[in-house]
Amino acid sequence: MGSIRQVQITFDCAEPERVARFWCEVLGYEVPPPPEGFATWADFDRSLPPERQGAAFACADPSGVGPRLFFQRVPEGKVVKNRVHLDVRVGTGLVGEERLAALEAECARLVELGAVVVEVLRADGFNESCIVMQDVEGNEFCLD
Repeated sequence: MGSIRQVQITFDCAEPERVARFWCEVLGYEVPPPPEGFATWADFDRSLPPERQGAAFACADPSGVGPRLFFQRVPEGKVVKNRVHLDVRVGTGLVGEERLAALEAECARLVELGAVVVEVLRADGFNESCIVMQDVEGNEFCLD
């Protein structure tokens, strides 16, 4: 049996760079350097045929631990709920009111970045509470 060395999560979207930069802010990810021979990603993008300009963007965990995120432009819009979504873990190791405060603070930060709160799910106690949110293009994710 082979071993999996890396995982990339791919998002279909309308504006790849906008969505990628949102997730960089959410996760503390970074945009990798542009390909050799290009000073910036904008320079690289201008070198592509017009139909491919702005068609893709990526970001990566600077520590190399988390998966690379790849965003690709598609012509159709989002129609239904995502079949796969990211869970952004907040306040791991915290319990009770401290965990709830951490969730609420992170939720407020993400709303400032353009996320939208869809639903707040509170379980008995505070340790299983979750906030369902949408990114800047309406893709669902959970803050838990």
